[in-house]
Amino acid sequence: MNNDASAPSAKAQIGVTGLAVMGSNIARNFARNGYTVALHNRSIAKTDALLENHGGDGNFIRTETVAEFVAALERPRRVLIMVKAGDATDAVIEELADAMEPGDIIIDGGNALYTDTIRREAAMSARGLNFVGAGISGGEEGALNGPSIMPGGPVESYESLGPMLESIAAQVDGEPCCTHIGPDGSGHFVKMVHNGIEYADMQLIGEAYDLMRKALDMPVAEIADVFRAWNSTELESYLVEITADVLSQVDAETGKPLVDVIVDAAGQKGTGRWTVKSALDLGIPTTGIAEAVFARALSSSTDQRLAARGLSSGTLGSAPADRETFINDIKTALYASKVVAYAQGFDQIAAGSAEYGWDVDRGALATIWRGGCIIRAQFLNRIREAYHEDPALPSLLLAPYFRDAVEVGIDSWRRVVSTATLLGIPVPAFASSLSYYDGLRAERLPAALTQGLRDFFGAHTYQRVDKEGTFHTLWSGDRSEVTE
Repeated sequence: MNNDASAPSAKAQIGVTGLAVMGSNIARNFARNGYTVALHNRSIAKTDALLENHGGDGNFIRTETVAEFVAALERPRRVLIMVKAGDATDAVIEELADAMEPGDIIIDGGNALYTDTIRREAAMSARGLNFVGAGISGGEEGALNGPSIMPGGPVESYESLGPMLESIAAQVDGEPCCTHIGPDGSGHFVKMVHNGIEYADMQLIGEAYDLMRKALDMPVAEIADVFRAWNSTELESYLVEITADVLSQVDAETGKPLVDVIVDAAGQKGTGRWTVKSALDLGIPTTGIAEAVFARALSSSTDQRLAARGLSSGTLGSAPADRETFINDIKTALYASKVVAYAQGFDQIAAGSAEYGWDVDRGALATIWRGGCIIRAQFLNRIREAYHEDPALPSLLLAPYFRDAVEVGIDSWRRVVSTATLLGIPVPAFASSLSYYDGLRAERLPAALTQGLRDFFGAHTYQRVDKEGTFHTLWSGDRSEVTE
């Protein structure tokens, strides 16, 4: 560890400002991979705590002021910001920009809203600085041991920064889970959608757990065993793996399963909502992600839920007669619904890429999401193959592997949704995913009636299936049809 920032030999290849757990861990990751890392934090105590507890991880340079921090870096200077998204990020960017020189690189590694990243990149570019919005997934463990990294920004900045990021990223089959995503806000956009898929994935897992608990009256420990077994199948993923761990945890104080003493109100930090808002703006039906966001909101509506207790559930349902068959049905429905969530997320990425001119490679995303990130899963290899075979694939559900997997399991999927409905067990993500699938495959949708109604009250016009043109019916007149 070298604390002399004035010595030429002390120049750092990368600087990290913002040394909470994520920032500290990624700084340690750089150091473990042989880089000298300049450290900065508004509270010097956090810098000193990192050095005291983990100074042996590699070469660090302690700095106290922004000027000292910037002076400790070799050129082009590379600074990774790991602070809370929003105004705090803007303040740090401005302070750094004032101290940096043309060609230097500022990297925002937080969960920034991609439109903020577009704005910041334009502002920094006008000052001759390279600004990189980098999505980083993997949580605290990933930051330390290898995350999935999604950097956007100018391609020339990746020539300098990319090898460093690739060296600290997770590695799968010898490939780093990091690639240049595209210009300006593309990196934070795909990280946002990644988080949206994560919301859907967790909601689907929660619904699978709830069905086993309520429809089959299974003890929590047995449900944990089911998830543990599923993690050796096509459902193998980080989230399924840790679901078994969470369900196996016993509360030391009460002796109950920990899940039974946790308040059933799920929090959220905003990326799921951003994903849904963006999908609405782009006109992409990310129904599974939206239902997952709404399910968290409903879970937190504690006063309403308390007031609604005792509302009738009806008496149509009965527990499934064959437990093992129904467990297998749940597994199949979970897999099919997960495919829908990923399909919708990749559709949104394609739409965002087209809207902003990013040219995002969906196959490359599947590649870098195979390791390090929260949604890493075995079937990302299948997604990668699907986009490799057809980069313009209209929907992931149309790739032969996924089409076959869903078609084989469609009856199980329907049994799960219908059984849950009859029993009064909420399955918003399972049900909306199935409805999306049915809507996608339908030869005709009731949207024809919707257009007729819109034309009736608002003269919004319509097209016909039998001839070209735009038409309007004179609803308030003789109801003849005219060409618009």
